[in-house]
Amino acid sequence: MAFPSFFSEVPAIILRDRLAEFLGAADGGLIEYHYADVVKLAGHSCPTVAGAYLMTSRVLNALYGDDMPERGDIRVDFCESQEIGVVGVTASVISMLTGAAGIGGFKGIAGNFSRRNLLCFDTELSGEVCFTRQDTGDSLSAELQLAHILPDPRMGPLLQRLLAGERDSVVAEVFATLWQDRVRQILVDHFDDPQTVRLSR
Repeated sequence: MAFPSFFSEVPAIILRDRLAEFLGAADGGLIEYHYADVVKLAGHSCPTVAGAYLMTSRVLNALYGDDMPERGDIRVDFCESQEIGVVGVTASVISMLTGAAGIGGFKGIAGNFSRRNLLCFDTELSGEVCFTRQDTGDSLSAELQLAHILPDPRMGPLLQRLLAGERDSVVAEVFATLWQDRVRQILVDHFDDPQTVRLSR
């Protein structure tokens, strides 16, 4: 499976999952996620998927500092409903990375390791998404801001041509290249850019 080469340039996200450790699924419970992993989950690579990955990485670094983030011990609240806009896609990526799940999540073993009801929607928040550590209660609200990372002006017309049924392989290739270049800008050029994710306590 061949992905765009810049995928390998995106910093990985490493967490400790105590359930994975308990069941022997990962040595020391350490799990390393790459951008390609969330692309496989979503089935595509776009600014929404990239933004969810970037937001989660930025929040985990801020919430845990030098400590290892604890997958399955983070509650995630969204201010909007799951079916609105791209909330569902964003939530699926964040759920994969943090282990937070809704009512259908893992119910735990004898009261331990539950992931259920850690992913919630329609919550009153100051930002788009709020991440809360279950061990300390520390929380951060996060808001993705990508308006300053503009798409190539050729993308719009090319997209319209393709959606209208045009079968030109050159047009399709140019569009796909431009599309992924904006994703590359978000995840490589602007990965540490404080403008891309606004955090507030």
